[in-house]
Amino acid sequence: MDELELLKKDWEKSTKKYPNLSKEEIYGIISKRSSSIVKWIFIISILEFILWTALSFFGDSDQVLEKIQAYDYGFIYNAVFIISYIIIFVFIYLFYNNYRNIAVTENTKVLMEQILKTRKTVKQYVIYNLSMMVLGIPMAVMMELSNNTETQTLLSDIESKGDNNLFIFYLIIIIVSIIAIVVIVAIFLGFYYLVYGLLLKRLKKNYKELKIIANLE
Repeated sequence: MDELELLKKDWEKSTKKYPNLSKEEIYGIISKRSSSIVKWIFIISILEFILWTALSFFGDSDQVLEKIQAYDYGFIYNAVFIISYIIIFVFIYLFYNNYRNIAVTENTKVLMEQILKTRKTVKQYVIYNLSMMVLGIPMAVMMELSNNTETQTLLSDIESKGDNNLFIFYLIIIIVSIIAIVVIVAIFLGFYYLVYGLLLKRLKKNYKELKIIANLE
């Protein structure tokens, strides 16, 4: 069976969901549906930003900031904080731009390209957020080990009892940190799958239907 026959069969399956509609009308439905999905991605990204910002204000961020400044990491913290916010704002703008482009697109192949672009942007956004979490844990551990006076006293006591004890202590710290990273990444992967993953699956479905239309044109 050649590719054209396969496309025709796929088209027949798709048209069962859109009875008595022309190819142009089906395109319009898919386009509107894709625009709605991307709009929700944009809205959710803003809500997520507001949520994490609100949690930082209601949490113990003041104590954490005081500790960071006491460790002389204030400049690094402020630099990372500003850069992170800039990157997040860039992603939010990209989500809005993707929504705007999809909303006005009237060409099948261009719409397909915009869907792929949107999926790529969301994946990059998720990877960025997870990477920041993964990097944040070992950085926090290293900061505590090298600057906290109580930790320094504990390390001195352990070291006085033998180098092996110090090695075991660091090994435990590494294992606990890895477990914490795995748990946190797993939790947020589940969160992002429920929030963004399901929307991306619907976009992928729309892309497949548009591909059928494009190949039959």
